[in-house]
Amino acid sequence: MTAPKHFRDRVEIASVRAETESLDNGAAAAAKRRVAGRVLGRRDMGKLVFLDLVDRSGRIQLLCHTAKTGEVDVHLGDIVGAAGSPSKSKRGEPSVDVDAIEILARIRTPLPDTFHGVTDTEARYRRRYLDLLMNEESRRDAILRARMVTAIRGYLDAEGFIEVETPILQPRYGGGFAEPFVTRSNLLDQDLYLRIADELYLKRLIVGGLEKVYELSKDFRNESYSYKHSPEFTQVEWYEAYADYTDTMARCETLVDQVARATIGGTRTTFRGHELDLAKPWARVKFVDALEEHGVWSRDEEELRAKLAGAGVDISKDRTWGQLVDHAYAHFVEPGLIQPTIVYDWPIELSPFARTTDYDASVVERFEAVVAGMEFANAFSELNDSEEQEQRFAAQADEREAGDAEAEPGDPDYVEAMAYGMAPNSGIGIGIDRLAMVLLGRDAIRDVILFPLLREKG
Repeated sequence: MTAPKHFRDRVEIASVRAETESLDNGAAAAAKRRVAGRVLGRRDMGKLVFLDLVDRSGRIQLLCHTAKTGEVDVHLGDIVGAAGSPSKSKRGEPSVDVDAIEILARIRTPLPDTFHGVTDTEARYRRRYLDLLMNEESRRDAILRARMVTAIRGYLDAEGFIEVETPILQPRYGGGFAEPFVTRSNLLDQDLYLRIADELYLKRLIVGGLEKVYELSKDFRNESYSYKHSPEFTQVEWYEAYADYTDTMARCETLVDQVARATIGGTRTTFRGHELDLAKPWARVKFVDALEEHGVWSRDEEELRAKLAGAGVDISKDRTWGQLVDHAYAHFVEPGLIQPTIVYDWPIELSPFARTTDYDASVVERFEAVVAGMEFANAFSELNDSEEQEQRFAAQADEREAGDAEAEPGDPDYVEAMAYGMAPNSGIGIGIDRLAMVLLGRDAIRDVILFPLLREKG
């Protein structure tokens, strides 16, 4: 048989299955349908051949009477098109009574075990196409993640935000604490950085008067893997003029609540062994109160160092007070936050772009959203004074001098943009991969990234 180039008028298997629901066992519909997909099962019963056909919408049985179809020259893994009548087998299984069958693509390499699928974790990551092909759960996760992203866009669009695009290649990196990937422009004869965040460019758009902007972006951080870290990851960032971090807290809760319902049909999920409810409102706790509860808060660097050392924490790599207090939070507080929790009002040393609170100039209007011990959102009331921003960059330079390689490097062009006047605003970054982990109940970030970065084999 010569393989045709297309099968455009086929209908999805789920639609054909639905047509069979009203049929009696052993009956067939009068209508004719064309389906296409991959054959993942075959059973020969004399002059009747049963094929299991799978597409992205589901599975259906093909009943091939060789008196009508001729010899069924189909192998496991072949992609076929079939024309026939929706029917229900004598045992009540949704089927297609086939009139004709065509090979659309012939398999040349045998499939893995069609019963167990691809079970080796590394093989699943390296050959994701086989994982999707053989594991229905993996296909489901890919579809649900796409549905999640659609729901995020739908919420923000409905709230009047404008989706924008900002540079991936940047002459300066900023907007987060991270080591960047460095590349080289032959045209410009200069080093460029893959962005670690979208923040500074999105806030330039606030200066330009766009007022409510968001971006769903790929960002890159030259760091190691963990269950929640990937060097290449996706996040949504939005910035809203004339809002503050309390407005963004409410918007974050609402978005996650609505997106969960649109993606998995509700707000309850199981993640890393915990039964979670993402419905709003969430618990809220101040950063300092959370550390004081564990007896590890002090504004004095030596006192804090002593408290952590006394609690058995390895602080040998912590060079500054900021590193110490961040370590204290990560060690004592974050792991114990299971149900979704907002931790707010952070030390200024950890938040160079946030507005200070009205009650304490050493504390800024920042929050993180945490679930099951994992931060998945970070937000501020944004600093909008160019002179203060310049001073903050200088303070970050001091942190770098003191040994913090991930401190903000500074961005004079951004300060210049702010000097033209930036409306008060609030912004947030939500990790798309981490949110997908929570909603889909996947323990590792690589399970929700279709093609994760892997070390070269050998």
